[in-house]
Amino acid sequence: MARAGTLENPPGMVAIPGGEFTMGSEAAGAFPNEKPAHRVRVASFFIDIHPVTNSDYSKFVEATGYRTMAERPVDWEELKKQAPPGTPKPPDEVLQPGSLVFRATNGPVDLRDMSQWWAWTTGASWKHPEGPGSTVAGRENHPVVHVAWEDAQAYAKWAGKRLPTEAEWEFAARGGLDGKRYPWGDGENPGNRFLLNRWTGDFPWRNDALDGFAGTSPVGSFPPNGYGLCDMGGNVWNWCSDIYRADAFAVRADPEKVCCDPQGPASTRGEAFVPGDPSPPTVPGVERRVTKGGSFLCHPGYCESYRPAARRGTPPDTGTSHTGFRCALDAPQSQDAR
Repeated sequence: MARAGTLENPPGMVAIPGGEFTMGSEAAGAFPNEKPAHRVRVASFFIDIHPVTNSDYSKFVEATGYRTMAERPVDWEELKKQAPPGTPKPPDEVLQPGSLVFRATNGPVDLRDMSQWWAWTTGASWKHPEGPGSTVAGRENHPVVHVAWEDAQAYAKWAGKRLPTEAEWEFAARGGLDGKRYPWGDGENPGNRFLLNRWTGDFPWRNDALDGFAGTSPVGSFPPNGYGLCDMGGNVWNWCSDIYRADAFAVRADPEKVCCDPQGPASTRGEAFVPGDPSPPTVPGVERRVTKGGSFLCHPGYCESYRPAARRGTPPDTGTSHTGFRCALDAPQSQDAR
């Protein structure tokens, strides 16, 4: 197998050597959509050391004039495709550009109802993370958020890169530690240190910021994993290229074969309902894309999705306070061990 570092790394990226690993998890606390764990092989590739930052994204916008989905007029004809049949059109004053902003609750709430801490906020975007009046000044080195899948794709294309597949992302997140619970091993807080930015306290109403941050953190604030990658758990969710199906692993896993470079399902057609799927609810049949890594809102008593195996499906037109991305790039495959 090629060793990390044998390829010349593009600026801001790390070479990940091709190899085989166990994708998904059968461990205690694993969600049903992570099962069954199965063997996967990926070819060598490059991946960004850290999520794309506000500074990075601003350079893209300045060079291209790009407007994110959160900044564009709302198209009801497109939006209603994700609503239950017969949903009436909201008033025009409601159909204004914006994004989903996290709002801490005043006390304990039913954790099955995400609407209690997510608020559609007119004027919220990557430049105004909490809505009108907020800015990214002083947060230039924080991950960009409120970017939809299309916005991440547009940046990646401009940068001459692409979004990683879910398999690539998980392989990279594990840092060479096959089968471990976290990117750094099996213990969440070795030496009583926090190794990621997550919610500490009582979600979603009291964050005591014992990890040092109550919101997003500057990239690289915590130690990198074994491949030198930062924020592969916590801080912000990362978009992947794959279409999401909760039953994707059950469909493709074969105990007699290794799955090579999976690109994700071709469609959601025939997707089986998986009880306990942690993904935000959506209308059946509406396409979602995989997000990985968890975020600063993850809490072990709620989702613990900062584990490499954890996965979630998110509507591709949805931007939020805790969703960002990092890019990947193909590597010369002659470097792989055969």
